[in-house]
Amino acid sequence: MKAENWFRHPAGIVISSAVATLLWGSAMPVIKKGYAALDIEAAHVSEQWLFAGYRFTLAGLLLILFHYLFQRKKSGAAHRIKKGRLGRLALIQTFLQYLLLYVGLSYSTGIQGSIIVGSTSLFQMLAVRMFDSSERLTLMKLSGLFLGFAGIAAAGIGNGNMEISFGWGELLLLGSAMFGGVGNVLARQESRNEPVLSLTGRQMMLGGIMLLAVSVPVTGLAPFPMDGTTFLYLFYLALLSAAGFGLWNTIMKYNEVGRVSMYLFLIPVFGVILSSLILGEQLSGWIAVSLSLVVSGIIIVNRSVSDKRLKGLKTTNNTP
Repeated sequence: MKAENWFRHPAGIVISSAVATLLWGSAMPVIKKGYAALDIEAAHVSEQWLFAGYRFTLAGLLLILFHYLFQRKKSGAAHRIKKGRLGRLALIQTFLQYLLLYVGLSYSTGIQGSIIVGSTSLFQMLAVRMFDSSERLTLMKLSGLFLGFAGIAAAGIGNGNMEISFGWGELLLLGSAMFGGVGNVLARQESRNEPVLSLTGRQMMLGGIMLLAVSVPVTGLAPFPMDGTTFLYLFYLALLSAAGFGLWNTIMKYNEVGRVSMYLFLIPVFGVILSSLILGEQLSGWIAVSLSLVVSGIIIVNRSVSDKRLKGLKTTNNTP
């Protein structure tokens, strides 16, 4: 099966989206393990940015290497977007999204952080309207979004995170979610002009270098010692970023944004489950409710897209 056929097929969408969100969901517990090993505390923002800079620069290099070794011949002559457009994508999808995310997570905890990060789905659906007027935010899609947010809330309730407030941390996380949603849509548009892996790798490496540029003057290039264990944490985070973004940008390239955005709600659900397995955090029965709500939202949104396509086919067939 060709790549395009796989990523358009319902089974291909489900499996690929589940793998991408599972990888992203594993990031937070592994980041926490890495921070503990390197003695990076919540207040050490510059060191967090430096660690993120290492992560995304390495992830970008891995994707570029993979594209050069395995996909360059298949994609034919190299097609690359202009430097200005690459810089814009790197600035939004990697640099600004994660610059705000790492600081926001330091000042926000629990259910609110999860819900706000989950709002990337909403921003993604809103952002696509800037580029494609045919994708509308219908009642069915809004219903699916509501179930997705309810699912994340259920996961937060299960963890006992019931604080209700809105401060700088939440505002920064909201900004991160907005840049994430817009960046995903921009990557979808630019993938028409450059192979996905090459595009994702180049923008990710450039975004990682931007993160290094704002952190190195404060922390130095290597403020903490790296041993085999911490390097494995870093390498895994780079690998999951490369694989996750490579998969997700490919899924976005071949499908309607409204159809696949709901899968992003799986990230915090997987994050809770994997935090329990990796960090030994208590897992509540609420996680089953959370997963059920998110999956229901995904089904509703995909059903609405399928019904729209069927109506389109009937209209075409009935045209004289």
